[in-house]
Amino acid sequence: MHAVTMTAESGESGFWATAAPIIPHPLEFFFGLVVFAALYVVVKRTVVPRLEQIYAERTAAIEGGMNKAEEAQAQAQAALEQYQAQLVEARAEAARIREDAKAQGAQIIAEMREHAVGEASRITDTAHKQIEAERQQALVSLRGDVGRISTELASRIVGESLEDETRQKGIVERFLAELESGDVVREKVGDR
Repeated sequence: MHAVTMTAESGESGFWATAAPIIPHPLEFFFGLVVFAALYVVVKRTVVPRLEQIYAERTAAIEGGMNKAEEAQAQAQAALEQYQAQLVEARAEAARIREDAKAQGAQIIAEMREHAVGEASRITDTAHKQIEAERQQALVSLRGDVGRISTELASRIVGESLEDETRQKGIVERFLAELESGDVVREKVGDR
């Protein structure tokens, strides 16, 4: 309204004095257009390049961050695959070690059994030899004792001394041989 009163005071008459207040005066329009053009040139030459530079830097930073994220994800995936491969390899190694341990355990058990059987056989053989030696010793001792006792008994029965050692041994050996072979003939003492 102020513009309308100014024009009315300046004495202008005509279209612009009675025109609607929303239609600008041509001088104001051209002045506004020149100021707008000057402002446009200033913004285009100074502000827009700076904004584009900032936008480019931000885009590069974002793309770089995305590239870094993709690289990190690729490295993480590669590390995961390597870890899984190592895990599979470790499991296979553990299975192989278990199998080796089982085989070694079975081998040790077999060796121990073989050793135990050999030791038992050796102990049994030693015991048999010792028993046989003791039996032979007892047999020799028994033969000597039986011979001595039978000679004493025969001496008492006959009333003579049968101390002749060679003769005594011969009689005792022959008697014991007859006993072992079962050729002993029983004689009745009172029938003669």
